[in-house]
Amino acid sequence: MKLFRLLIQLLLLCVLASCSHTKGVVTGSRDGCYPLPGAKVISPYKNNRGSHRHTGVDLKTKANDPIYAVGDGVVTMSKNYSGYGKCIIIKHANGTETLYAHNSKNYVKEGEKVKSGQKIALTGRTGRATTEHLHFEVRKNGKPVNPMPLLEKLSKKTRIK
Repeated sequence: MKLFRLLIQLLLLCVLASCSHTKGVVTGSRDGCYPLPGAKVISPYKNNRGSHRHTGVDLKTKANDPIYAVGDGVVTMSKNYSGYGKCIIIKHANGTETLYAHNSKNYVKEGEKVKSGQKIALTGRTGRATTEHLHFEVRKNGKPVNPMPLLEKLSKKTRIK
């Protein structure tokens, strides 16, 4: 019986070590964290929007839901930015950048180092947004790329308690 309890405790520790939610941090795996757990895509990548193509995806939940960094990196921008409203850009070690826009509140500042799963903002309706959501982009060499492969990978690895 003691061995069984010990195995259960060990298993529980492994689960908690791979994904926990404490003090605004969600830890998925070493590969990253989903930016808005429980959200669904309401506008896909490259969806035509009148005179321009959509350069990211829109993830819908309710107002003021926490937004998490998808990976470790350095905040290169945290401010109001044109039609994006309150916006954060994080540069990751591999040179990829992630952008989080229309936030109601940004918790991080330019130059700050962030960890995967760290709460960086709250969803909002700033800039040219018509409803509360997260506009999420992935950029390589400054050019937007389809974020769906990353989001699909992260959605399988991130769990929220």
